[in-house]
Amino acid sequence: MRLHTLKNTKGAVHRRKRVGCGEGSGRGKTSGRGGKGQTARSGGSIRVGFEGGQMPLYRRLPQRGFNNSKFRREYAHVNIASLERLEGVDEVNREVLVAKGLVSKNAGPVKILGNGELTRAIKVTADQFSAAAKQKIEAAGGEAIIS
Repeated sequence: MRLHTLKNTKGAVHRRKRVGCGEGSGRGKTSGRGGKGQTARSGGSIRVGFEGGQMPLYRRLPQRGFNNSKFRREYAHVNIASLERLEGVDEVNREVLVAKGLVSKNAGPVKILGNGELTRAIKVTADQFSAAAKQKIEAAGGEAIIS
């Protein structure tokens, strides 16, 4: 294969839409932009929710309550069962979890959850523990440390 033998696949290249070339072309006069007004102009666009100057619906309706979703902390969850599968690891912290692929490198704080069983003593350092996880780690002879 040589560069001069390369060809586009069929349908990959389109003809340029030529607008404003007479009424017979089907795209003459207004060039496919409809009538007059803001949307017919170059750079003319209307933002979402704009109602032509009338007070928009989202501003007419009363706003009630408070939503904390902007401020909540998103935790990266790791279950006890996942910690049990880590072979030859006695101390578990964020770096170990990232290295083993249980937590993404740029995930938020780590929370250990109590799903599964733990059969060996492990020293676990995390940002938060569920009550069940902390109880299971300590019952197996391990240590749950909040960082």
